[in-house]
Order: sequence, then structure tokens, then C-alpha cells
Amino acid sequence: MIANKNVTQAGHAWTRQVSDRMGTTAQTWGEKVADIIEKWNVLPILMGFLLGRALIVEELTPFAIPYFIVMFYIRRDCLLVTGMALIIGAFTQSVPVGLETSLSVILAFFACKLMNKMRKKDFSRTPLLVVGTIFISRLLYAVLTNQVTTYELVMVAVEAILGFVLTLIFIQSLSIIHLAKPYEPLKNEEIVSLVILLASLMTGTVDWMVEGISMEHVLSRYLLLVFAFVGGGTIGAAVGVVTGLILSLANVSALLQINLLAFSGLLAGLLKEGGKVGVSAGLLIGTAILAIYGGAEETLYFSLIETSLAIVLFILTPAAIWKKVARFIPGTPENLQSHQEYMRRVRDVTAGKIQQFSDLFTQLSHSFAQTADPEEIEEQADAFLSRVSEFTCQKCWKKEQCWEKDTQSTYEGMRFLREKVYEHGTLAGVTPPRDWERKCVKTEKVMTVMEQEYDRQQSFDQLKKQIKESRMLVADQLSGVSRVMSDFAREIQREGMELSFQEKQVSQALEGLGLSVRRVEIHSLEEGKVDIEISQPTCYGRDECAKIVAPMLTEILGENIVVRERHCEAQKDGSCTMCLASAKTYEIDIGIAGAAKDGKLLSGDSFRTMDLGNGKMALAISDGMGNGERASIESQSALDMLQQLLRSGMDEKISIKTVNSVLALRSKEEMFATVDLALIDLQTAHTRFVKIGSTPSFVKRNKDVITITANNLPVGILEEIEVDVVSRMLKPGDLLVMMSDGIYEAPRHIENRQAWMKRIISELETNDPQEVADLLLEKVIRQHSGQIVDDMTVLVARIDRFVPQWAAIAVHGMEKLERPRIVS
Repeated sequence: MIANKNVTQAGHAWTRQVSDRMGTTAQTWGEKVADIIEKWNVLPILMGFLLGRALIVEELTPFAIPYFIVMFYIRRDCLLVTGMALIIGAFTQSVPVGLETSLSVILAFFACKLMNKMRKKDFSRTPLLVVGTIFISRLLYAVLTNQVTTYELVMVAVEAILGFVLTLIFIQSLSIIHLAKPYEPLKNEEIVSLVILLASLMTGTVDWMVEGISMEHVLSRYLLLVFAFVGGGTIGAAVGVVTGLILSLANVSALLQINLLAFSGLLAGLLKEGGKVGVSAGLLIGTAILAIYGGAEETLYFSLIETSLAIVLFILTPAAIWKKVARFIPGTPENLQSHQEYMRRVRDVTAGKIQQFSDLFTQLSHSFAQTADPEEIEEQADAFLSRVSEFTCQKCWKKEQCWEKDTQSTYEGMRFLREKVYEHGTLAGVTPPRDWERKCVKTEKVMTVMEQEYDRQQSFDQLKKQIKESRMLVADQLSGVSRVMSDFAREIQREGMELSFQEKQVSQALEGLGLSVRRVEIHSLEEGKVDIEISQPTCYGRDECAKIVAPMLTEILGENIVVRERHCEAQKDGSCTMCLASAKTYEIDIGIAGAAKDGKLLSGDSFRTMDLGNGKMALAISDGMGNGERASIESQSALDMLQQLLRSGMDEKISIKTVNSVLALRSKEEMFATVDLALIDLQTAHTRFVKIGSTPSFVKRNKDVITITANNLPVGILEEIEVDVVSRMLKPGDLLVMMSDGIYEAPRHIENRQAWMKRIISELETNDPQEVADLLLEKVIRQHSGQIVDDMTVLVARIDRFVPQWAAIAVHGMEKLERPRIVS
């Protein structure tokens, strides 16, 4: 039994290999044929030949000139062979038609050259050019053949008007064939224009009969099969109507073709789900019914033969042809795939450009971060001694004896003094080396100049240090920008796996609950980052998305799903579009209380609660220097900059340093602001605290109170600050209390303010954030008998587990949604 299983598997593998080879061979053969067609201009020649033969009402030839002039603008490289094909096709119809077409093509060629010299290369005047060319050429031919009559003039005018209309149609249809991009779906009028062009080509096959079988009937039904198979019933019926109409104009006796093709196209399209067999059966049934309705037994026989030949051609058609047609039809899988491929290419190019900028910023960051190497430091030391000797030894009469005959000893003595002045900052009390002092006749001057040079060097080094600190700050900022851009590039390049099975599973689950779903699009199924968009008819305010859809997805995904955004037209008979996403593990309830100094309206304290959009929440308090409007502006400015930097994805350390540098450089006046920042991860409750000159924060956990402190100066005082980050893991039910110095330092008669604040917080009976904030503010104000001695702000946040408003809905018989293992 195991051997049979292995043989079967080997057989399947061999079959797959043969199929792959056959598919590759067919693809290679198809590519070779396409290259030959493109190289020898087969398509323009064939189209020109058929349009040259095409007639309307058995005497008008309005197709040739519009085709020739439009090709002048679209495919000028094959204009000569196009004109020859039109003329040859016209001569196969009759000699007079050939002569008339030849005259028209020649006049059209000179008209196009004239327009080219006038630099009119757009399509705006093409229909008028066609009308003029047809009217003049037909009228000239009538004069040359002595056929100028009232009827002839009327027919010339009719042909010119038809040429005007056909030019507009050919501009769209030929542009689709020669210029269109496969990812752009066709509009309805473009599809109709393309079908009119194809039907016009078929009119060139009128009167082609083989044993009583009409080639135009075979080709028109073949065209119907292709479009019905690709686009369904709507496209099939539209193609049938248009094709039948054009063919009936070419052959008045073929009026029945309109009904036959329209009905057969609709029936074939409705049976599209049955594949080629279903579409073929629909066409066969439709033509048989209408042929029977015609009443002639001979007509039925030939109609079935023509339909059968069309079906054979359709079955033998390579998949590459109808897939190429399907790429242009809106809503088809091929068109969606083509659009996705185009968007993927655009996304990859965009991500590549962003990554290049990221690499550039990384390189710039490394350049700014480079520091002096040991060799450079040694060179600076030698330069120091060189400058000292320049002011002392260069004008000394013993220069040659010291620096040429006894170089090593002189250099060692100078280096000894340099090391001492670097060590002590002065040479007072320093005894030079005895040998050096015995030889040098300007010992005191050398030591004095060395001290002066050291002072100058120190000032220079201080300036270099400031420049270095600025460079390091710029390097950190460039590195942060590079990291943000690199993360953004990776996010753009994330390519989700094919999720059509999961989308169908969600649709079935919703329909099983009685909902009518129009569209389900799954953008991501990554755990914690689910992103699903669903469209359905409006629920008229019943809130089905939150009450039914989200709970159902919660059940089959195994994680809490919430409605992130919705657009519901409750008062209209419209649609409802909802965006559903992963709920965060934790949620935060916030309370704020504050008061300005002396009861004024404007406080120097500012606060922010920021949703950073990546599953993190930021809480911040800033206290500007002093009180009033100026302090308020400084604190708000600091928090505004901090918010923008954090939302852009910048690291909190770099963000704080950037805010500090901006505040320090923005004005020569003394100004600073404290920053108390807490970054809370809503998935894990892990919290990072950054305190710049701010007071301690407190975490109340039941009756225990945990103090969080850090020692950093306020931003704006120094050009370079060190940022310490304190990490804590919060738990559900914890109360995070952040406050400005007006709250913390209010009880001035108390020595240990931290212990006093911990006791006050632990004695609070309530767990409501707003009540806690109000009680703390009230207790502090009561310490000063109702006086508000400084700006006061307290921010309280409670960490809770997220609990969905609605319970999950169990979907019987529906398996859990399988997540793709790789989404990248």
C-alpha cells in the first residue's frame, strides 16, 4: 500500500513536471509569435486590409480614412504599410472602391503632413481633419468620374459624418490596442469603442462564404464567446448588441443578428461560472432558440454549424489571449492581479528610493559622529609645542644648538612642561628638567608662553567641544530620521499573502448570520495588527458593525476585534463601509486637574495625551519657566514639538534632545521648560519614563505606591543633555500619577515631600482617575489655606484590560481563520 502511494506521488510529480514544461513551451511559443507579429506589423496590416474592404449599406466606406489618420498619430512607424493594406483591401472589394480609397489615402497623407508642419500633433482637431479629407476626396472622385448628383452629395455628407464619429471611436479603441497599460481597467465607453472597432473589422469579412457558412457569423460569435467568458452576462449582451448592429449596417439582410447575438451573449455570460463549457453551451442554446424562432430548417442547420465552428475556435484559443483581454475588463481577477502587480512595482520603486535616502542619512550621521583619532591628538600636541617654540626659540641665538645638535633632549624637556601644564593648568611651582633648564637661556619666557598658549588652547578646545556636541546631536537626529525612513520603507514593502480564501471565509460567516456583504478586503491578519475592510448595505443605525461583525471576527480570529472606523449612511439607501482592527490588550482612563497661580486663567503648565498610532500612548506634562503667558507658550511649544517627533516614529531620547536644542538656540534669553513623559505600550503595559527637570511620578498599586524618579536638567538650559530612561512594567488596575512642581513642592513646611505625597496617594479611597486628580489638587491647595502659590497640574491614568462591549458570536461549523505564517 505504501509502495502504491509512492508510485502515485511520483506519477503526480511527473505529471506536474510535464505540465510545467508544456506550459513553458506554450508560453515560449506564444512569445515568439507575439514577437513576429510585432516585428512585421501583422496587426496593423490585417486591420487595414479588413477596414479597406468594409462597407456600410453596400456603398459607403467610412472606415479607411479615420483609421489611417488616427494611426498617423499613434503608430507613424507603420503608416506606409497601413496605407497599402487599406488600398489592397479596397481593391479586393471592387476597382471603383479601390480607386476611391487610394485617392482618399493620398489626400489624407498630405493633410497629415500639413498638420505636422503646423505642429498640431494632438487629437483635438483629428475628427475635423477626417471630415474635411473624406468630403474633399469623395467630392473630387465624383467630379473626376462625372457622378455629381444630389444623391451622391448627400451620401458624401453622410459618409463624412460617419467618419467623424468613427474617428472618436478609433481614437479610444486604437489607443487601447497600441498604448493602453494593462493595469488600467477600461471604462464602459472604452469597451464599447473597442467592440465597435472589432465589429468594423468583421464587416470586412462580409460575403466570405465557405460551403454556405458565413465567416462573419463565425467570427462574431467567436468574439461574443471571448467577451462573455471574460466579462460575464453584462459584457456579453453589450458586445452582442453592438456587434449585431454594426454587422446589420454592413448587410441589411442580417438584422436578425442583433437579437441573436444579444440574447446569446447574455446567456453565455450568465453561464460563465461553468467555464468554457458553460459559455459554449449558452451560445449554442441561444443561437438554436433564435434560429428555431426564425422558422427555417436550413437556417437552423447553418446556424448550428457556424456556432460550432466558433466554439471550436474558442476552445483552441490559447489562455494568453483571453487573459490579455481580461486584464482590461474591470472587476476580473486578471485585471485585479495586473493592477496589484503595477502597484507592487510602484511600491518597490518608492521603497527603494526611501531606502536610498535612509542610507544617505545613515552615512551623513556616521560622518558627523566621527571623532578625532589618536594620531590627530598627537598632531595637536606637536602643533602646541610648535607654536610655543615659534614665539620663543625662533628668535633665540641658541636655536641651532638646542634644536639641531641636541634635538631629543630639547623635545623631551618641552614635552615634560606641556604635560605638566595640561595636568595642573599652570606651571607655577613646576621644576623643569635639569638638563633642559641648564641649556635653555629663556626658561621663564618659555614657561610663560606655554601657559598663555595653554589658555588659548583651552578656549579653542571648549569651542571644539561645543561643535562636537552639536555634531553628535545632528548625528543622532540624522540616525533617527534614517531609522524612521528605513522602517517606513520596510512597511511599504510588506506584501501580504493571497488572502482570498480568508476573505471568502469571512463572507460566508457574515452571510451565515443573515448579513448581506458586498465586499471583504483583508489587508493584514498579523496578530495584533489585524486590518479588515468590509462593505455592506446600510444598517440604518442598528450598529451591526460593532454588535455583530466585530464579535464574529473576534470568535474566528481568536483575538479581540473592534471597529476602528466606519462610514455609514444611515439616512440613505446607501452602503456602510467599516474598518475593523485588533483591539489593544490594555486601555487607559485619564483624569486631569489643574489651576493657574493666584487663580488666573492662563497656566504655565501644559499637558498632552498622545495616541502615537503604533499601539502606544504618550502622556506628557511640561512646566514653562515662571508663570503666565510666556511660560505657557514655552511649555506648549515643547510639547508640540515633542508630539510631532514622537508621532513621526523618532526615538524618545532623540526627540527630547531635539526639543532641548531648539529651545536652547531659539532665543538668547534664558528660557527652559521641564518635560515629564510616559510612553505606554498598550499591548504589554510596558512603560518608559523620561523626566527632564520634572518631579517624581507615582504608581499606585492597591495600597502600595511606587516612586519613579530621574535626575536631568530642564530642556533649554544646556545645549547638550543626557537623557535617562526609566522602564517599569505596569499592571491592570495601576494608577499612574504625574504632576508638575506646583503640586509636588506645594507643602513647603514638609521636609520629605516624596514620603508625604506617597502617603496622600495611598490614603485615597477612590480608584477613578478624575476623582484622584481632583482630590490631590484639593489637598494641596488646602495646605496653603486655599491659596494657589504656583501653577498646578496633575495627570492621572488608570491601566485596565480591554473588555469588548459585546460578547463574541460563536459561528457553528466555521473553522478558526487560518493566519498566514509569513506576511512580508
